[in-house]
Amino acid sequence: MLQRIKRWAWDKAVGILLTDSNIEALSPTNFSRMVFEIRPADVLLVEGKFRVSNVIKVITQSSWSHTALYVGRLYDIQDPTTKARIMQHYDGPPDEPLVIESQLGQGTIVTPLKYYEAFHTRICRPKGISPGDVDKVITHATSFLGMAYDVRQLLDLARFLIPWWTFMPRRWHSSLFEHNAQDATKVVCSSMIASAFASVRFPVLPLIFQDENKKFTLKERNLRLFTPRDFDYSPYFEIIKYPLLGKDDLGFYRKLPWDESGIITEEAQKYLDAHDVLHVSEQSIN
Repeated sequence: MLQRIKRWAWDKAVGILLTDSNIEALSPTNFSRMVFEIRPADVLLVEGKFRVSNVIKVITQSSWSHTALYVGRLYDIQDPTTKARIMQHYDGPPDEPLVIESQLGQGTIVTPLKYYEAFHTRICRPKGISPGDVDKVITHATSFLGMAYDVRQLLDLARFLIPWWTFMPRRWHSSLFEHNAQDATKVVCSSMIASAFASVRFPVLPLIFQDENKKFTLKERNLRLFTPRDFDYSPYFEIIKYPLLGKDDLGFYRKLPWDESGIITEEAQKYLDAHDVLHVSEQSIN
């Protein structure tokens, strides 16, 4: 009986967190061009539209709330093990561009890239990664398919990043640094992708040390500490943007369709107010 009550309460909480935040704004991304240009092992950063997205933005102090790993089209994947794993979680057309991601309420899944057509997104491309390692990164990511979303890790990250966590009772503190604290059957999006790149020793934001002989050494960070913004900040990833309105033509900005009325609509004001609230929330954390 108690388990059923807990399950009911959990399902209710997840339902609330996955409710749309009612902030409507046109995506600034040229999706069709992004689909044409995106490559396997690119990391897709997403500014989510749900209530849980706003929570994650505040916790991670970033406008990005989610990450997904682009794996390409099913018919382009050569490794039979990788293809078989994806086919266990995806039964759509073989020419559909796909990502692997970890989502609250769904776990680690395969999702068509077109799901994010109306979202604000950005591509982070690992610079200089070899074709062989691209395949290994994707294969490693498929090993997480079917795992549940690790809500405990998200809460631990909040305790770690928000300053007032030090005043909480010790039993409530983050377990991010405890030995074997992570549930081997659960994962969050950024840790899953960071683990995939760590499998080929491709750096995201490694710890860099210098000894007395001025020799540099890289050390891997705790994979549970990674957040979406780390791929944005990493000097080892190239930031690629495909704006809705082109930027390649000379004087393109003179052709932009600016509204000359100078009036901010009610819907636009709601969008601005929501982002102002987030900005204030971020400042209060710093």
